[in-house]
Amino acid sequence: MGILKNLIKNLNQFLSVNTQSLPYVSTPLCLLTAVYWVSEAVPLGAAALVPAFLYPLFGVLKSSEVAAEYCKDTTLLLMGVICLAASIEKWNLHKRIALRMVMIAGAKPGMLVLGFMCCTVFLSMWLSNTSTTAMVMPIAEAVLQQLISTGVADTQEDSETVEATEDDREENLEQNQLERLDSLYLFLSLFQTAISIPEPKKEKESKNSRYPTKRDHMICKCLSLSITYAATIGGLITITGTSTNLIFAEQFNNRYPDAKVINFGTWFIFSFPIAIIMLLLTWVWLHFLFLGCNFRETCSLSKKRKTRREMLSERKIHDEYIKLGPISYPEVVTGVFFILMTLLWFTREPGFVPGWTSLFEKKGYRTDATVSVLLGFLLFLIPARRPFSRAPRTPAGDSSAERDPDPMAPMITWKDFQNLMPWEIVILVGGGYALAAGCKVSGLSVWIGRQLEPMSGLPPWMVTLLACLLVSAVTEFASNPATLTVFLPILSALSETLQINPLHTLIPATMCVSFGVMLPVGNPPNAIVFSYGHVQISDMVKAGFGVNLIGVLVVMLAIMTWGVPLFNLTQYPDWAIARNFTGSL
Repeated sequence: MGILKNLIKNLNQFLSVNTQSLPYVSTPLCLLTAVYWVSEAVPLGAAALVPAFLYPLFGVLKSSEVAAEYCKDTTLLLMGVICLAASIEKWNLHKRIALRMVMIAGAKPGMLVLGFMCCTVFLSMWLSNTSTTAMVMPIAEAVLQQLISTGVADTQEDSETVEATEDDREENLEQNQLERLDSLYLFLSLFQTAISIPEPKKEKESKNSRYPTKRDHMICKCLSLSITYAATIGGLITITGTSTNLIFAEQFNNRYPDAKVINFGTWFIFSFPIAIIMLLLTWVWLHFLFLGCNFRETCSLSKKRKTRREMLSERKIHDEYIKLGPISYPEVVTGVFFILMTLLWFTREPGFVPGWTSLFEKKGYRTDATVSVLLGFLLFLIPARRPFSRAPRTPAGDSSAERDPDPMAPMITWKDFQNLMPWEIVILVGGGYALAAGCKVSGLSVWIGRQLEPMSGLPPWMVTLLACLLVSAVTEFASNPATLTVFLPILSALSETLQINPLHTLIPATMCVSFGVMLPVGNPPNAIVFSYGHVQISDMVKAGFGVNLIGVLVVMLAIMTWGVPLFNLTQYPDWAIARNFTGSL
C-alpha cells in the first residue's frame, strides 16, 4: 500500500511540475486504446471506456469532463433516427419499398441486381448498413431459391429434349444408311456417330453442387455481393447513414466549433453524386465479373425475351408483395414522418436561402438532432390504430400472437427501440470524442502535426490520396469506427501543419473508411452476405478490390471538382486558423 501511495505521489509531482510531459503521458494512453480497438481483444464498447478511467487517473482530464464527451448532439440524432427505423421495420415499410422497386426492375439478371442495389442504397441512407443488409438479404435469398428451383426443372427439360433429339437423329440415320453402299456403311456410321452427339448448351455444375448451372451460381454471387456493396454506398449519402459519418461530424464540430459548414444538406449535396456514380460503376463491375459483357441479354425489359425462370421469379416477387396486403395506417404514418424528417433536415439551414431556424430569435440552438428527437418522441405518442377504426392491422409476417390489443398502443414501444439501438456504437463514438479531447488538452495532436512537417512539399491532392489509400487498407482488418477514430486527429493535425483545408483530407478519409469490402471481417454486412454461402473469400477479394478502387477514385474526383466550391477548399479557412491559435495557448 505504501509503494502505491509513493507511485501516485511521484506521478502527481511529475505532472504538476512538468506540464510539458502531458503529450508523452497521453501518447501511450491513446496507443493503448487504439490497440484495443484495432485488435478487438475486448469488445469495442468496452475498449471505448478506457479513456474514462485512464485520463482522470493520469491527470489529463477530469472525470466529469471525460463523462461529458460520451453523450453529444450526434447521440441524440442517432436515437431519433433509430426511433424512425424501428417504426419502418416494425410495420414492414422497408419490405414494401424493396419489393416494389424489384418489381419495377424486373427479373432479368442484370436488372434484378440493379433493382436490389437501388432499393438497398435507398434504405441504407436512413437505416444502418447492417440492418439494411439483414432486411434485404432474406428477400434476395427467396428470389435466388426460386431461380435455383426453376433452374433444376429447366435442366431436366433440356436433358429430355437432348435425348429426344438423339432418337430422331438415329432414326434418320438408319434410313439413310440403307440407301448407301455396304462398303461405306462402317465408315459413315462411325462418322455419323461422332457428329450426332450434341454438346449440352448449359455448363453444368458438379453433381454435389446445389446450383443447376454455373451461370446460376454466378447470378447468386453477383446478387449477394451487390447487396453488401449497395449498403455501403447508401451509408455514404447521409450523416446518419453510418456510424463513421457521425464520428466525423461530431469530432469535426468539436475541434472546429466556428466552422458552420457540415450539416445534413451540405453532406448530401457532396455525397449523393458520389453514391450515384459508385452505384453505376459497381453494377457494371459486378456484371462484367460474374455475368459477362452481354448487357443486352441480361438487361432487356422486353417481355418477349423473358425466359420461364424469369417469369416464375417475377411471380414469386409479386406473391411476396401481395402477402403484405394493402398499405396500412401505420405504414402511412411512418412514411409521412420519414418525408417530414428529411424535409426538415434539408430546410434547417440550406445555405442558399434562409432556413426555418431563421424564424426563431435565438440562433444556433436547433440542430438536426432536435428534429429527429422530436419526431422520434411523437412515434411513442401517436396510436397505431386509425382514429375511429375497430382494430389495428397486425404487421405482415409477424407471428407474435400477443400483439397488444390496447386501442391506444403507440406506433413503437420502448422495446422496439431497444432492439435496434446500437449502444455499443454510442459508447464507441463517445470514446472517440474523449480520446480526441485528451489529445487536444495534452497537446498531443499539435506534437503529431509537427512530426508530419516533412510532408509539406506534397500537393494537397497527393496528401489526400495517401490518406485515402492508407485508411481503406487498414479498415480491411479493423472495424470502420475504430479506424476512423484513430486517424481523424492525426489527419486534422496534418492538415493544420501543412496549411490545407482540413475538409480536404477528413471528408475523403471518412468516406474511404467504409470501403472495407474485401473480407468478411471488413464490416458486418460482408459477414451477413458471406453467411448465406453463395460466395467464397476469393470472390469477395476479387470483387471488393475493384469496388475499393472505384470508391477511392470517385471520392478523389468529387473532392477535386464539386467539393472545391461547396466547401471552399482552395483557401485555408479562418476557423482552422482560430483553432491553431487557441490550441497553441
